[in-house]
Amino acid sequence: MLQPKRTKYRKQQKGRMKGVSQRGHQLSNGMFGIKSMDSKFITARQIEAARVAATRYMKREGQLWIKIFPDKPITKKPLEVRMGKGKGAPEYWAAIVKPGRIMFEVGGVPMDVAKEALRLAAQKLPVRTKFVVARDYSA
Repeated sequence: MLQPKRTKYRKQQKGRMKGVSQRGHQLSNGMFGIKSMDSKFITARQIEAARVAATRYMKREGQLWIKIFPDKPITKKPLEVRMGKGKGAPEYWAAIVKPGRIMFEVGGVPMDVAKEALRLAAQKLPVRTKFVVARDYSA
């Protein structure tokens, strides 16, 4: 039986974002956080915009943890280029976010400040989010 010819370069596929988050679904650092309710690619620019919005509201009080990292390169071919001639150049970097993933955590601030800061951060993200509080939090 003939074996298919193995090439040096494997075709990179985008993959499917099925299921719920297998890791990163519990608060680990802060008392408050925002959890994703959708599956989406979140770009590095969107993460940075959310970080700026949250830290600006908190006025450098407390601490903010970013629990996602954009480690997937998204490529794109230039406009009006014919088919073939290989894979396009990396356009931007993205983080894969599935439902249940904690994206941002906040600690060291009162609950109302954290809730508003994370609400402002969530507005910058393309996914529906939910505000979560640690189990051992006592007001």
